[in-house]
Amino acid sequence: MSLFVEYHLIQNFAPSNLNRDDTGAPKDAIFGGHRRARVSSQCLKRAIRLKAAQLATIPAEYQAVRTKKLKQLLEERLATLGRNDAQSHIERALAGAGLKIKDDGKTEYLLFLGKGEIDGLAELIHKHWDALGNAPGGNNKASKKEAKASVPAEIVREAKTLLDGRKAIDIALFGRMLADLPEVNRDAACQVAHAISTHKVEREFDYFTAVDDMGGEDETGAGMIGQVEFNSATFYRYAVIDIAKLVENLRDDRNLALAGIEAFTEAIARAIPSGKQNTFAAHNPPSFVGVVLRRTSPFNLANAFEKPVWPKPDRELTALSVERLAAHEVQVATFYGDGTDSWAYLDMTGAWPSDMGEAQSSLAGLAQWVRDRVGAELEH
Repeated sequence: MSLFVEYHLIQNFAPSNLNRDDTGAPKDAIFGGHRRARVSSQCLKRAIRLKAAQLATIPAEYQAVRTKKLKQLLEERLATLGRNDAQSHIERALAGAGLKIKDDGKTEYLLFLGKGEIDGLAELIHKHWDALGNAPGGNNKASKKEAKASVPAEIVREAKTLLDGRKAIDIALFGRMLADLPEVNRDAACQVAHAISTHKVEREFDYFTAVDDMGGEDETGAGMIGQVEFNSATFYRYAVIDIAKLVENLRDDRNLALAGIEAFTEAIARAIPSGKQNTFAAHNPPSFVGVVLRRTSPFNLANAFEKPVWPKPDRELTALSVERLAAHEVQVATFYGDGTDSWAYLDMTGAWPSDMGEAQSSLAGLAQWVRDRVGAELEH
């Protein structure tokens, strides 16, 4: 079965710097020959993942965490099992899985692990406590191969078996890559595009001064001077979920896949990057959220804005962008679609044609629509 759920959003942000480059400036890109504001896919995926974790839709045991502090997490879990002073046991167990702890107590790189995997590793160490305690001592200068060879073969096998994602929805959606354990890698079921502005942009600069509250009467001038770069833009955002791949990654648990899709639908609309928010407070929800089920292949509609949208005195950029998006969808669907695409949408602009899908009155209603439609497809 081929089924793709696409998300198309038009979102206008007030002056902000949501996603910075290495110089502190807002990220941008050249598209259609013009400079556009940009928010990276990595930035958006993190915001979506963190927002989804706050929803009651997904139980905690099916969530994941990205961290270098696996040792610390295992120590905390083992302490609840009455296992204290677990440092050497943890290091040997992780060596059996092909992971190494550095001198600072952290892993060599960020690990993306399901909470169920972390709990499973803690239980494995608890179960084999004596065997791990009696294993030859290792050191941080030993190679991974040498460290792994010092761990009983049974523990090595069990450790690798544990690292199967444990049906963590985050991993099923966004995938993961562990250089030392390629057998536990997961191809992502969800792809997220870099958000780009529908119009061309120019960087702006906020020159600021700060006053020293404790300055004396003879101390004039600012205590600090600086500048911050920012922009304001109407973004087109796009993401797509391969439903068959999501179900496969979740070991054919269709109910969990539906819960993940419902949570993702709500999270993608509510997720806003946190960059410089204390300075700009750009908490602006999308003006348009469109969801479409396609059965042939996914279509990113960014080319609707290859020619930048130009402001008009009597029209909002968001409305003009939604109009352009709808017109491009008609063109693409006519040439490449199979006539079975199903749309539903939230539209605060009034610019999306009423005959192009089912209008929804709330985000919760839209999320439920997606869950019901995908559930019906899975039943078939």
